[in-house]
Amino acid sequence: MLYQSMNTVSGFTVVIVFLLIGLVTRRNPFMALVYLAKEMLRSYKLVLLIAGMSGVLALNKYELQIEKKLNLTSDFTGFVFGLEGHFVQAVQHLFYTPWLTPIIVFFYIFMLQSVLAASLGVYLIDKNRLMLYATCYAVILNYAIAIPFYLYFPVNEVWSYAPAGVRFVMLDVFPRFEQEYRALSGLDNCFPSLHTSISMTTALLAFRSGNRRWMTVAGVSAAVIIFGIFYLGIHWFTDMIGGTLLAVLSSSLSVQLAKLTLRGGEASLRVGSEATPLQ
Repeated sequence: MLYQSMNTVSGFTVVIVFLLIGLVTRRNPFMALVYLAKEMLRSYKLVLLIAGMSGVLALNKYELQIEKKLNLTSDFTGFVFGLEGHFVQAVQHLFYTPWLTPIIVFFYIFMLQSVLAASLGVYLIDKNRLMLYATCYAVILNYAIAIPFYLYFPVNEVWSYAPAGVRFVMLDVFPRFEQEYRALSGLDNCFPSLHTSISMTTALLAFRSGNRRWMTVAGVSAAVIIFGIFYLGIHWFTDMIGGTLLAVLSSSLSVQLAKLTLRGGEASLRVGSEATPLQ
C-alpha cells in the first residue's frame, strides 16, 4: 500500500513530516505553518531562500532533460568499480535479511525528505532562526554542487553495472520503483550520493541545533539511509564518500551564510538553545 504510486508516497510523507514535528517538539505540529507564515511576512530574506530552494529543486528535476540536450556520453562507472571493486556486493551478502529490507526501503523512500522537511518545522517551533535559515541554504548548496557532477561525471548505480555482481533489493518491496521513482533520479546520478549528503547535512545541523530529540531522530535516520544505499545495491562506496564531503561542506557553509543573513541581530545569534528567536 505504501508503494503503490508516487502520489501515495507523497501523501504518506506529509503525514510522517507532521508526526515527526509533533513527536520531537511535543507541540501542535501545525503551528509550524503559522510560524512559517509569520516569518515569511516579517522577512523577505526567507522568502528569497525558499524561492532559491524551489529553483534548485526544479533544476534537479529537469537535470535529465538537460543532460539529454547536451548529448553527454561520458560514463565513469568502470573507473569507480576499478577503485573499490566488490565492496557493495560484500555488504549485501553479509547483511541481507528479508525482514530488514522493508525497514531499509522505508527509510530510503520516506525518511530522507520527511526528516529534511520536518527539520524546518522543528526549527520554526523551537524559534531557532539560525538553523532554519541554515537548512534552507544547505539544501541549495547540496543540489547546486551535486548537479554539475551528475552532468559531467555520470556514474551508474551499482546494481545496473553487471561486473559488480549486485542485486537491486529495492524491487523486493517496491516492484514499480523504476516506473514510479526513476523519473526523479537518473540511473547515472550516483556521485555524489544525495541520500548521503542530505541525510548527513540534516543530522549535522541537528547536532548543532541543541535539540536532543531531533539529534537522535536525524542521526538514526542518516545512519540507516547511508547503510541502506549499499544494502539496496544503489550507491558505490565512492558515492558515499563524495556525499559525506558534500554534507560537511554544505552544513558548515550554510551556518556561516545564515549568520551573515541574520547579521542584523548578530549580537543575539547563537546556536542551539540560545538560537536567535523568531520575533
